[in-house]
Amino acid sequence: MEKLRIVFMGTPEFAVGILDTIIQNDYDVVGVITAADKPAGRGQKLKYSAVKEYALKHNLRLLQPTNLKEDSFLEELKSLNANLQIVVAFRMLPKVVWEMPKLGTFNLHASLLPNYRGAAPINWAIINGETKTGVTTFFIDDKIDTGAMILSSETEIDPNENAGQLHDRLMNLGSQTVVDTLALIEKGNATPIIQKEDATIKTAYKLNKENCKIDWTKSALEINNLIRGLSPYPAAWSMFSDKNEEWNVKIYESKIILEDHDHEVGSIISSKKEMKIAVKDGFIQILSLQFPGKKRMTAQELLNGISFSEAAKVF
Repeated sequence: MEKLRIVFMGTPEFAVGILDTIIQNDYDVVGVITAADKPAGRGQKLKYSAVKEYALKHNLRLLQPTNLKEDSFLEELKSLNANLQIVVAFRMLPKVVWEMPKLGTFNLHASLLPNYRGAAPINWAIINGETKTGVTTFFIDDKIDTGAMILSSETEIDPNENAGQLHDRLMNLGSQTVVDTLALIEKGNATPIIQKEDATIKTAYKLNKENCKIDWTKSALEINNLIRGLSPYPAAWSMFSDKNEEWNVKIYESKIILEDHDHEVGSIISSKKEMKIAVKDGFIQILSLQFPGKKRMTAQELLNGISFSEAAKVF
């Protein structure tokens, strides 16, 4: 049995949960690689990544290369003498990096591969109305999320669950799956399976302003899934229009009401207590939202201070 010397690569909160589990299970993490500090907020102060915060707190050797092909970085990485690298929510690695350790480099991806390769697997599983998802560990190759799979773990998606809640559950599931993967590699028992390619594979496209905008001509279920799948971040959005004013509004929580009506699609129907948007097969009841320059609030809190006319609509 070969003792593992691990280099861990990751950036966001999701990666921290995995790194912490590796450390708690007494594996030897000889180095941590994360993104360079970025200016953030109004004061443009340099912000550390979640993984950097964790590495500093636990006195782990930390590298923050801007160029993964730079000689000085490659020499430093080599000097760590790792025999395995683990990647969780980092960036695409050049071949010279992922080929370096003797036992290879594996990635944890938050989907059941080969489905939902790409940048936003948690969001798209919910947006597309999947009832199950999971995590997969695989050895990295020269394409994105296509390498030979080591282990996968599956979980049901609750119909009311949002992306933030699923993210936290997959972080826990992923932590256990990574530890199980490490045990297999350590004992020399990993038997990777090549991913099958076919035309039905779904992609986890990068989220942008366009694909986060609500299309009110879709069904209530599709709209509700988009809102769940983008909550709490980056949030689904729509333009609201009333009394010659327009607002770009983020919507975080909604509920489906299926019923026949004769309202025009996109009409806002509101009282002092609730707000509904007419869609082709019923209504989307808005439960929480955020107007520009305001904090996130419930629909009822908003309606305490604002009233919409009968002509109000979304688009």
